[in-house]
Amino acid sequence: MKKIMLTLASALMLFSLVSCKGKKADGKVWVVATDTVFRPFEYTNEKNEFVGIDVDILAAVAENQGFKYDLQSLGWDAGVAAVQVGQADALIAGATIKQSRIESGWIFSDGYYNATQTFVVAKNSTISSYEDLRGKTVAVKNGTAGMDFANSLKDKYGFKVTVFEDSPTMYQDVILGNSAACCEDTPIMADNIKTGGLALKIPEGMESEGAPYGFAIMNPANQELLDMFNAGLKNIRENGTYQKILDKYLK
Repeated sequence: MKKIMLTLASALMLFSLVSCKGKKADGKVWVVATDTVFRPFEYTNEKNEFVGIDVDILAAVAENQGFKYDLQSLGWDAGVAAVQVGQADALIAGATIKQSRIESGWIFSDGYYNATQTFVVAKNSTISSYEDLRGKTVAVKNGTAGMDFANSLKDKYGFKVTVFEDSPTMYQDVILGNSAACCEDTPIMADNIKTGGLALKIPEGMESEGAPYGFAIMNPANQELLDMFNAGLKNIRENGTYQKILDKYLK
């Protein structure tokens, strides 16, 4: 009888621990940092609502996996810094999965969107090839795949690179004629030209091979969140939600 009572007590204790753990997980609110203006992945619409592909994918994944989150629109540099110092748990901001980031401590999810980077010029520009950039200046956004792509070509084609902290300012530098071109993710550029009526154009044949965007953590202790993101992403791809989100913003 004593042995039975001890077993029962142990079972009750285990159940209690599991229950407490479950309640703790349910109450967890993950802080996710993002950019402020990276349309159509994150931006503020005419109703002053923060929307976009990244915003909707995160919402769909969280609903599918049953976790809570606080999405904070901080800007690219501030968002990355917040995750690096532990003020945020993760980043979703059209972050290209690349080896240099992995080596510096980024831990990526499965890719959720494949994007190329492209050079963009003023609407009335005659630039149509990399050779046409020789002796000129190309604007880039700090810490992005577009910056990496431009830097990989600058020595070969003899152009200089100037760095900006946000995309809108970079675009204006080209429109005003201070830079001959800028380098940005192709879907971002195409959407901004279309919806913002920007006096810019995308020359053919001046894009990269492309790479996937990933949801990222920088603290291995947050692996649970990354695992839930991957599981949820797989599920929303299978149930059609993912494609509906892309169609909403890209068609």
